[in-house]
Amino acid sequence: MTDQTRLASRWTKVAMAWLPFADVASADLPLLRLLRLALFQVSVGMAAVLLNGTLNRVMIVELSIPAWLVALMIAIPLLVAPLRALIGHRSDTHRSILGWRRVPYIWFGTLMQFGGLAIMPFALLLLGRSGDEALGVFASMLAFLLTGLGMHMTQTAGLALATDLAPDDKRPRAVALLYVMLLAGTMVAALSMGALLLNFTPTRLVQVIQGAAVLTFFLNVVALWKQETRRAVLSETAERPPAFGELWNAFISRGRVSRLLATIGIGAAGFAMQDALLEPYGGEILGLSVGATTALTGAWAAGALAGFALSGRMLSHGGDPLRLAGNGLVIGVTAFLMILFAAPFASIPMLFAGACAIGLGLGLFSVGTLIEAMGLAKDEGAGLVLGAWGAVQAGCAGLAIAIGGGFRDIISAQAAQGTFGGALGDPVTGYAAVYCLEILILLASLVALGPLVSQNRERAFIASGPLGLREFPT
Repeated sequence: MTDQTRLASRWTKVAMAWLPFADVASADLPLLRLLRLALFQVSVGMAAVLLNGTLNRVMIVELSIPAWLVALMIAIPLLVAPLRALIGHRSDTHRSILGWRRVPYIWFGTLMQFGGLAIMPFALLLLGRSGDEALGVFASMLAFLLTGLGMHMTQTAGLALATDLAPDDKRPRAVALLYVMLLAGTMVAALSMGALLLNFTPTRLVQVIQGAAVLTFFLNVVALWKQETRRAVLSETAERPPAFGELWNAFISRGRVSRLLATIGIGAAGFAMQDALLEPYGGEILGLSVGATTALTGAWAAGALAGFALSGRMLSHGGDPLRLAGNGLVIGVTAFLMILFAAPFASIPMLFAGACAIGLGLGLFSVGTLIEAMGLAKDEGAGLVLGAWGAVQAGCAGLAIAIGGGFRDIISAQAAQGTFGGALGDPVTGYAAVYCLEILILLASLVALGPLVSQNRERAFIASGPLGLREFPT
């Protein structure tokens, strides 16, 4: 072996060991093609920043819309998330005249996402006009619904297409790369929109949202171009698959499943209740600009990305998924304490550190509970677990967001009337009450999780190599 060959071999080993996802490429799915497909995740992350970050602060602070109404709008996309299981099943069995299964769902999802973003700025402006509030509420809810449905449809079918294209041995890593691209897209979108909205005006907001709509359409078309091979009409299966009811009854009959789903729901509610309030909290209480509060979403995404990487490292070394989830809950409690004390200390760095810690804790909790759930239901199939996990998490998160907004409004109104005394007659009281409630909910999730950790159980689904969640619902 020549010196040049040895040097090339050593550099190859370094690349495989240190460069992220360097081993995901294959002859049938080159890395550049996979990265192009991953552009749909960037568009989804961009829409998530708008829905969960920028717009809630603008509506509450700049447009003076009640927090309960804003929280209800933001909860709409999460409440339709359980439809992902049905969308995935339909894309599996779809028989298109053109020979595509996934492409029609990605295409119509893109159109809904584009349409929702296109009408959203005008709907928000109607909310701020006297006499047009009812029309503004209807149009805004329609915009949020279209955008949310489009996001879920595009993402579900896109992830399914990635699993179709990737070889079996590369599939987990390919889907994990798509998840990382989602978080990276979220961070870039948050920072970019924050910079564009530093000098906020209604006209600039319209330009940013409409620009996001156009960019969404462009990215998804580029991602989809010549990815799925046209094929003949799918043949009918010879054997009838088990009905959903049969699989669900077998799954839920296991004693630990109910407690695990309860833990997932309580934890998801605890993490999500502040989703509509974090940026308004930074704007109203700490005086941050629209651009600065949008960067909070970027900090959250950075924490979630770190949580995903840390989960992979811990699980690849034989870590326990439930203990991983418990660590995420503890980090979440610490994160909300940091945000709670950011106001009396007037500390903006503490607020950003708390937002990053929320993402870190949520990442650990989500990965740990999903790994454990899929380990329980390996016989019934990952699709069933994905539906149960996604339905419980998204449903409880959406309900918690709506409750959090209403709870904040009620406490703030009572504090302004002097119900709690002069010392608490401040706008921060409503936000603080929500964060305290979230801490209690996360502690309740820890209580529900404890007996699951102590039970003897088969640890069959713990990863033995680099983490790649084949069915991770992003």
